[in-house]
Amino acid sequence: MSKVFLKVKDLLREKIKNALNTVNKNDLFIPEFSIEIPSNRTHGDLSTNAALVCAKVFAKPPADLCNIIAENIDLNGTYLNSCHVAMPGFINFRLGVDFFGEVVREIIKEDKNYGKSDFGKGKKVMVEFVSANPTGPMHLGNARGGSLGDCLSSILSAVGYDVYKEFYVNDAGNQIEKFARSLEARYLQFFLGENIVPFPEDGYHGDDVVKLVKNFIDIFADKYVDCEPEFRKKALVNFALPKNIKKMKEDLKKYRIEYDNWFYESELHSSGEIEETIKELKSKGCTYEKDGTLWIKASDINCEKDKVLVRQNGVPTYFVADIAYHRNKFLKRGFDICVDIWGADHHGHVDRMKGSMDALGIDSSRLKIIVVQVVRLVKDGEIIKMSKRTGKSIGLVDLLEEVEVNRARFLFNILGANSQMDFDLDLATQQSSTNPVYYVQYAHARICSILRKSSLQLDVSKALNDMNLDNLTANAEKELVFCLSCYSQEITDASKNFDPASVTKYVLKIAALFHKFYTSCRIENEDLSLTKSRTCLCLATKIVMKNILDMFKIDAPESM
Repeated sequence: MSKVFLKVKDLLREKIKNALNTVNKNDLFIPEFSIEIPSNRTHGDLSTNAALVCAKVFAKPPADLCNIIAENIDLNGTYLNSCHVAMPGFINFRLGVDFFGEVVREIIKEDKNYGKSDFGKGKKVMVEFVSANPTGPMHLGNARGGSLGDCLSSILSAVGYDVYKEFYVNDAGNQIEKFARSLEARYLQFFLGENIVPFPEDGYHGDDVVKLVKNFIDIFADKYVDCEPEFRKKALVNFALPKNIKKMKEDLKKYRIEYDNWFYESELHSSGEIEETIKELKSKGCTYEKDGTLWIKASDINCEKDKVLVRQNGVPTYFVADIAYHRNKFLKRGFDICVDIWGADHHGHVDRMKGSMDALGIDSSRLKIIVVQVVRLVKDGEIIKMSKRTGKSIGLVDLLEEVEVNRARFLFNILGANSQMDFDLDLATQQSSTNPVYYVQYAHARICSILRKSSLQLDVSKALNDMNLDNLTANAEKELVFCLSCYSQEITDASKNFDPASVTKYVLKIAALFHKFYTSCRIENEDLSLTKSRTCLCLATKIVMKNILDMFKIDAPESM
């Protein structure tokens, strides 16, 4: 909430306590009570349950306490102008006109800093997201997870967390071995023929593998045809993997995502951290050996079945590498909170990963795992899976060729992660109010146009203290200001719930309320004082909208 709103709540809390103390002859302890915004604001702007909470302590019915508070409360200096009792024991309050003017004044004065807070107290938070398999192009799920992760990181920063963004590169394990076999098969097929060299059934069949091999041949020709297979595969992977990772970085940069760090799984193997993790789990009695395989007990990791940590051949599983990676985050690098954003296919991995943290003595509540549900691409009302240009599955790069990055980032963040999503290509490319991002950007551009064309052309920041803003009394004005006053609370709640989509919905609400205000309230009119106030309200709305769009790395155009 705005500082003015928080001040109102603090003042009201004291006034309610003072009113209760008029009958508190025995100096009874007044328990904590809430002051909230009612879900239906036709009842009031604020509501308290003080009478319900205090009824037992005061040995009085809630209705009687409501009347005592209402009769004895002094609302002077609180920005509130009235209260009324609502059964079974609530008291509702109405904000006065001075509140609305003060909020506008606060927003304009704080400008880019409006809404920021120290809620996070500087705690270190890692957000690990996308972390796509480096053996091939990124898909639509990565596009959705990327938007969600990047926007969430910005929200956490805005509320005072020390945020660190990381991409986890799976450059070890089975998928790299499969990548190596795929590259090797294509390489040998080029010189020996497809009839001689079969392609692995579970290999990577994409054109990207063929292209990588052709680039390799351009440099090394047949140098690796007659050599040991392991030597050949290593050379191919060492050539191809960095190129794939470089391409991923470039594609994500186009999507306006850049990381503080790219962490390689291979580092866990080379540094000995996987062995350290296994040793620690053994010391805590969480493991056992059977037939040469090392297992972790299901009962110790909140899992239905025991899981393999090290195979009979001595090769650690992906699971133990993942445990070691999270141990590295918490114990080696000292993050207070770690946020993982995973695809829907990882849903079954959530409980056992959190259970593994508990097994290591790390409070699993510090690990926040967000599972992003599947996304489908829709055009002309039909689901499409293949690109007309390439004939292959549509990935992040294909999408950005069709849809402007502003629109992709916004629309992927319009639903919560736990909702399945149909991404409508027709909607994304529309230049109309039915397109949500266009609707918001148009509202911002309209305000910029109003301010440019204003007959006042005043320096608002300098003139603000001398302005009378208490004439914003129309319902459309008050509703817009009230919404703007909730910005800080909106992003704080989004950080608590790890849900950036709620902020996207909030900025859509601001746009809708602004359009309603613009339609019903004439900004330039014969009342100069009112013209100034409404111009200031336009500016305050522009500030909040731009703060949100900037936070989400979405352009805030000044003309459209």
